[in-house]
Amino acid sequence: MSAIELPRLQGKTILQVIPELSAGGAERTTIEVAEAVVEAGGWPIVVSEGGRLVKELERVGGLHVSLPVRAKNPITVRNNAGKLARLIRAKSVDLIHARSRAPAWSAYWAAQRTGIPFVTTYHGAYSGMSGLKRKYNSIMARGDLVIANSEWTAAHVLSVHGIQRDRLVTIHRGVDFDVFDPDLVSRERVDAIRRAWEIGPDEKRLVLLLPGRLTEWKGQKVAIDALAGLSGAERARLLLILAGDAQGRTAYVAELEDRIVEAGLGGSVRIVGHCEDMAAAYAAADIVLAPSTRPEAFGRVAAEASAMGKPVIVADHGGQKEIVVEGTTGSRAEPGNAADLAASIRALMQIGPDGRAGMGEAGRQHVEERFSKRGLQAATLGVYKRLLETHEEV
Repeated sequence: MSAIELPRLQGKTILQVIPELSAGGAERTTIEVAEAVVEAGGWPIVVSEGGRLVKELERVGGLHVSLPVRAKNPITVRNNAGKLARLIRAKSVDLIHARSRAPAWSAYWAAQRTGIPFVTTYHGAYSGMSGLKRKYNSIMARGDLVIANSEWTAAHVLSVHGIQRDRLVTIHRGVDFDVFDPDLVSRERVDAIRRAWEIGPDEKRLVLLLPGRLTEWKGQKVAIDALAGLSGAERARLLLILAGDAQGRTAYVAELEDRIVEAGLGGSVRIVGHCEDMAAAYAAADIVLAPSTRPEAFGRVAAEASAMGKPVIVADHGGQKEIVVEGTTGSRAEPGNAADLAASIRALMQIGPDGRAGMGEAGRQHVEERFSKRGLQAATLGVYKRLLETHEEV
């Protein structure tokens, strides 16, 4: 890949606002943009309620400021606007970028008070299309420029909010190829993951990995039902790993466990919890699943797994359709359809290890060309530079 130059932001202070800095695509993108701001000569600040990625932000040179920006209470949102305005003045912030609705309202009012540019990133479709809910959601389309994280999201923004097309910029999320590179993941890291998953060195079964927080719309139940729908001989060749943080959803975990037992899959499905080393997790798998029952706005799992050279099976809707090329880099199954997911699994089993390796290589080439972290960073900083230059001319 050719090197992509970052727009210069010398001396500029960029404030991003997000509910928390835990694991997730929006949170990871926040860190990646902060890293780019530093490289471009600027200073990044992030306001959130904190989380495991705060240390990562500080490592790349950013400042974290803790405020209760997850709160939707109107009084708290108004109070946060005042606190953000004071922060903007104290730190000479040049631009504010909001990544979620409640903090976006606070950021919008703070930008209005201080006269700085306001950017939003629309990370996905929101529920509720009428009355107060529609008005609440509309803040994400009020940016001076609005970033959509996929063409699917962009189409949604245009359809629901009717904003002018020249205010909307599509910037796909990017994969960090310095992290998700099969050549950089050691055998020791892969072995450590497999031991954590209680996979022995003599395991002959194909490992199906479904990574994602344990919540119903991520499709864990669909995957269990798909495995149950395969023949006994086919099931005997497969081990399904459900890797993700329950985030307190103990009732849902209990439902999954009951479903596994009822389907007679006690030896074929494992719930293994949160995984820190996702590159090694993908390397430890043979096939990666992302059967989300709601449309993914982008599809980070599909992009990262492809970067690691793994064939991917996704639900055929949302931003994931822009990542997986049917029959070339993986397969797309009808959303929520366990039988269709089972057919996709069967097809990837039948093509053998060479066929799966070929799909994985095609997937890596596909994401390298279209979904790089560097491309995301350059495009996002380009949005900032465009607005800052326009603002300076006024």
